[in-house]
Amino acid sequence: MQNFIRTNVLRLLKLFSRVFYRFEFDWMNEVPAPPWEDLRIVTVMNHTSLYEWLFSGALPDHFLQRIATRGHVPVADITISRPIYGRFLRFLAPHMIAITREPDHTWQAVIDRLAPDSMVIIFPEGRMKRANGLDKHGRPMSARGGIADVLEAVPSGRMLIAYSGGLHHVQAPGQILPRPFKTIRMALEFVDIEEYRSQMQASAGEEGFRHAVRTDLDARRDLHSGRLEALTYGRQAS
Repeated sequence: MQNFIRTNVLRLLKLFSRVFYRFEFDWMNEVPAPPWEDLRIVTVMNHTSLYEWLFSGALPDHFLQRIATRGHVPVADITISRPIYGRFLRFLAPHMIAITREPDHTWQAVIDRLAPDSMVIIFPEGRMKRANGLDKHGRPMSARGGIADVLEAVPSGRMLIAYSGGLHHVQAPGQILPRPFKTIRMALEFVDIEEYRSQMQASAGEEGFRHAVRTDLDARRDLHSGRLEALTYGRQAS
């Protein structure tokens, strides 16, 4: 019953998104058939807002159902401990797991709970980008090593890399209510996990695997999210 309710809540969020926002999604490579099957990892690059659940407006219903029944989502403990928003987040996936953003027992709990049919939704940067392009401590945005741990724990299947064009025009950190009637942009790229792991290991070896993954994802984000941000905010892509 809880999965049924959760699925329908996600569908209501999708309906809300479709009513108030316009979506432009690009496919970066050949789309597999069927495109949303065998997804084990969903990697969202360019984390800019607490309202990224609005992306549900472009997702098929059967994928929303999979999130509602099998989703594992690591979330910063400071975010999920919020009295209202934290409760909202916990209801969107069965395994909304609080982490400290440090490589400690909370992160190991994420890895230990992965099962053969799990699907991980992860924001590899681990923090939100502010309007100045940096995190709240003034540091440049970059992928952290946790995504490499997930790739090692999930040996096969597909990874979907979703490059966000940013949501500061909808809701930036520190703002409460979202602005409606905006265009939300994202680019999607499917990656075979086994092939990707082999490529990263071949380029850097086992010891350099984490660094290779982080560097690769940062480069992909700068290219694809940078282009989408230029369209969204009317500035030149870096």
